[in-house]
Amino acid sequence: MASTEIHASDALEYIRDDPHDLPRSLDPFTVNVHRGFLPLQAPEVDLPKAFTPVQQLVERMPISTSSGPGLLASFQLGPTIDLGSVLPDLASEVDNLVAPDGKPDLVAVTAVFRDYSFLASAYLLEPCWERRCKGERGLEIHPFMAYAAAYCLYNYRNGFTSSQDPTAYTNLRLICAFEHGLDPCSSEHGFIATHIDMVSAGSPALVRGSIDLLDAIASKPTNASNHSLTQPLHLLLEAMSAIEASMDKMWSHSKPKDYTSYRTFIFGITNQSMFPNGVVYEGENNNEPMFFRGESGANDSMIPLLDSLLQIPMPENPLTAILRDFRSYRPKPHREFLAYVRQRAEKLGVREACQEDAETAVLYLRLLDHVRSFRWRHWLFSREYILRQTKYAVATGGSPIVTWLPNQLFAVMDLMNQVWEGMGEEGRDGAGKKAMEMMGNVKEQRAKLEGEVEKWCKDREA
Repeated sequence: MASTEIHASDALEYIRDDPHDLPRSLDPFTVNVHRGFLPLQAPEVDLPKAFTPVQQLVERMPISTSSGPGLLASFQLGPTIDLGSVLPDLASEVDNLVAPDGKPDLVAVTAVFRDYSFLASAYLLEPCWERRCKGERGLEIHPFMAYAAAYCLYNYRNGFTSSQDPTAYTNLRLICAFEHGLDPCSSEHGFIATHIDMVSAGSPALVRGSIDLLDAIASKPTNASNHSLTQPLHLLLEAMSAIEASMDKMWSHSKPKDYTSYRTFIFGITNQSMFPNGVVYEGENNNEPMFFRGESGANDSMIPLLDSLLQIPMPENPLTAILRDFRSYRPKPHREFLAYVRQRAEKLGVREACQEDAETAVLYLRLLDHVRSFRWRHWLFSREYILRQTKYAVATGGSPIVTWLPNQLFAVMDLMNQVWEGMGEEGRDGAGKKAMEMMGNVKEQRAKLEGEVEKWCKDREA
């Protein structure tokens, strides 16, 4: 099915506005050069008064709370909810969440969505947690929710009262957690907070650089030099350096051996053996089973932005189909912005434009290498945090754990080789020693990845 064209007026309407001047009726995840893919303002910590029962239950839920063991510690969340008295039906109260301009207060609605998401995931997957804790041989699985609007990007508050940046890692505290995430020294906190820190560190510049590059290509006179493209390309390179520097800190913030524990609570109900027939939501979808993918860092918007901007072609296979399916799990403004960039990059021919002279071709190649480097780190995380810790073969989002990430990694390596070969012998010789070393690393890494994928596939078959 052809995608619907996204117009600039829809995707860029608030792109350069001061976030503090924007109304609460605007989707909190409206894309903006000052905030990147973070919400326009810090997430609401407390829910509106009518939703106090929800907030109180979320506060009682974690395995470890500030006052001692929580409901999940004794597998009592489900039984407590099933009593019916602690969690009344508050659906009608959502209509009462109105912003000063008379429109729905989407800031408050998103906060309510976040807390309900935590409860829904924990309620559905508490039995998996109980089996794990009791040492019963079983699925070793771990639950489902949204990456941006719940688990990560709308789940932080400022841990200090100062005016310091609330998204700086040391200032981050979680609003909701499943296991020990309310403890800022825990692995669960480190896992979530590192994702927030990555988005904070680089996504504003990534958004700005993408728009500036598209504008520069669109306004460049025919046969003119590519000089106007160098500044946005450098901005994008700086953004990716900051993102990867933050990403590297995951190893110290969150221990691999701890991940499979709280991971139990972020699985989805698509392609998961504990939900072979999906889940029926009473009164919805004609009481037919529904299937949703779980929370996944793959639902972040930063690397998909570069996939779209740089026109990185993906192979037509079932793994790429999952990649496309993930698009629908991002906030609507993110989806619209990425679709706009994808469509405009194709119309302008970004890939070809960046290769029109040697300087921008090397910058383009370096940017592709950052995408490769990011995805390589992601593969290393998957290997150490998941493959070495559990035999369960499906990721939280429902993708096959061994082959899915390499599908995208091989794709960017293939494009790098095409660009390198397209530069010709003279262009390659003039690219410099670092560029040659970079491409040598790509060749070595591809061979290594092919061997690792084969090894882990055989291990799972065994």
